[in-house]
Amino acid sequence: MIKISAVSYANTYPFLLGLEKYYAGKDIIIRKDVPSECARKLIEGEVDLGLIPVAAIPFVPNAQIVSDFCIGSIGKVKTVLLMSKIPLDAIDTIYLDPESKSSITLIQVLNTFFYKKNWNFETLPMDYATSDKVNSMVLIGDKTQQDLPFPFVYDLSEQWMKFTQLPFVFAAWVANKPLNDDFILRFNQSLKMGLSNISEAIDVYNHSHTYNLEEYLTQYISYNLDSKKHKAIEHFLNLAKQLK
Repeated sequence: MIKISAVSYANTYPFLLGLEKYYAGKDIIIRKDVPSECARKLIEGEVDLGLIPVAAIPFVPNAQIVSDFCIGSIGKVKTVLLMSKIPLDAIDTIYLDPESKSSITLIQVLNTFFYKKNWNFETLPMDYATSDKVNSMVLIGDKTQQDLPFPFVYDLSEQWMKFTQLPFVFAAWVANKPLNDDFILRFNQSLKMGLSNISEAIDVYNHSHTYNLEEYLTQYISYNLDSKKHKAIEHFLNLAKQLK
């Protein structure tokens, strides 16, 4: 039995549909987690395969990307944002959403190599929407689509592409042990089926979202893990290694 940890955000709905409806076999167990928990479970060996933040890949024992698909973007992604009450040049401290290591590392990479700022970073408190001390924050996932009092908004994927001319990969399917070719084939086929039925995925899993998921999943999320995205992962991880 292969244990899988999948992200619980809306951008994973097509993958979940593929695995839960179209997967050919009964040899998997699926858990739904926030990205940071997907990574922890894979690193600690609680699961065999996870959709994890790419920044966590170097920390996974025997890490290997096993899928032709990912959670990526080409330009704007809409749900990984630097949100601020003050202009960029006035920012001193940025509060970081702890749910995804890739997004945390991305803002640190942008800060060090591109913006060349000297921002301080703190963990985002639970009351970020009403807290007087949170003037600037990195927020990820479906909660970015709330009506929040932060007038200055910067899409981090768009900022990455502006500086690198590359797409960005937020999460990839990574295993911590060798998986046989038959499983990988069936796994990829199921993900492909889910991506071919995005409208069905929205109908099945969309219980509380108010924004246009069809538009988001088809126009903002780029799922194919092609050569440019592999290059983007390599470049991002190389920069991440150089962070102090």
